[in-house]
Amino acid sequence: MIRAQLSRLFRATRVDLLMADYALTMLQPVSVLPYTTHPVPVGTSEPGKAFGTQEAHVEQRATAGVTAHLPVTVRGDRLGVLTVDLTETPDRATLDTLAQAAEVLAHEILVAERDTDLYLQARRANRLTLAAEMQWQLLPGRACSRPEYGIGAQLEPAYAIYGDNFDWSTSADRLALTVTNGMGEGIDAALLTNLAVNALRNARRAGIPLADQAALADQAVYGQYGGRVHVSVLLLEFDLDTGLVEIIDAGSPRMWLLRRGAVAPVTFDAQMPLGMFEETQYRSEKFQVLPDDRLVFVSDGVYDVASVAGERYGERALARAINATRLLPAAQVPRAILQELAGHRHTSGTEDDAMVVCLDWRGRPGAAA
Repeated sequence: MIRAQLSRLFRATRVDLLMADYALTMLQPVSVLPYTTHPVPVGTSEPGKAFGTQEAHVEQRATAGVTAHLPVTVRGDRLGVLTVDLTETPDRATLDTLAQAAEVLAHEILVAERDTDLYLQARRANRLTLAAEMQWQLLPGRACSRPEYGIGAQLEPAYAIYGDNFDWSTSADRLALTVTNGMGEGIDAALLTNLAVNALRNARRAGIPLADQAALADQAVYGQYGGRVHVSVLLLEFDLDTGLVEIIDAGSPRMWLLRRGAVAPVTFDAQMPLGMFEETQYRSEKFQVLPDDRLVFVSDGVYDVASVAGERYGERALARAINATRLLPAAQVPRAILQELAGHRHTSGTEDDAMVVCLDWRGRPGAAA
């Protein structure tokens, strides 16, 4: 339908949708299934410029006419790029209208994914493992943006992830953010993480306090596994008016703070991971975020990566990576850090999955300092 409308309104000669793959390295045409052909690299292509900058980009074709590349993004979650071949260079009004069409398309894709595999298949440069399929279906998205904050997140290796996961939910007054790391590998890790995340969602949606959410999820995991396995979790709840954060640290995911140019880890009272013991009681702590703060959350798969010399990635390298990416928007930071991590790794494979979540706190417009 969008092809027909753009052809009618702007005399477009070709309209294509390119979907970003799970690793955010390729843009894949939607038109060929079950797997798309001739993917376009994000880093070195004309459509990739629109995807990276999140702005419309006009390419002058070798033959007559131009191609307009429009980011297909919904609430900060970058899905792909809409490419439109035009017979002449568009003016600003035409480009704005095309950008609006791409935004509408992004919303339609989110709705359509409930009923078709078309767009999910188009995101795959390779076949997902079953565990990765389960983990990706559990995620809320890879980015989210509101006036108060911007979030970006990424898992690697994208096509064979294990137990790492992230989740968020927002309301008019609060943002809930959860970073989890389940024990094990493959299906076992995916099943464990699915149980923990859905137990936390169930408790959160019941409107109970954060400490009780952790306790109920702990009971669910212990009741199923009897203490044989556990889930490390970092639970955060932000007050959008004040920036006051309620936090429970129950495991290995760690938080870093970039504030006024200084990077440092933030530690909290270590509590038991979910499911380790029966009827564990949890207590929350308070933390204050300020406008222009950046929070970065990483799993142990980031710290434990070893180089050829056996050197762990560690805190110094991570602090350098956080500082080096300080000018990037939150949606691009996780991928940039994980690319540096891949350069540090001594093999092309991995012993564990790695997760990075970045949150830029802007604060509520008009709220008191």
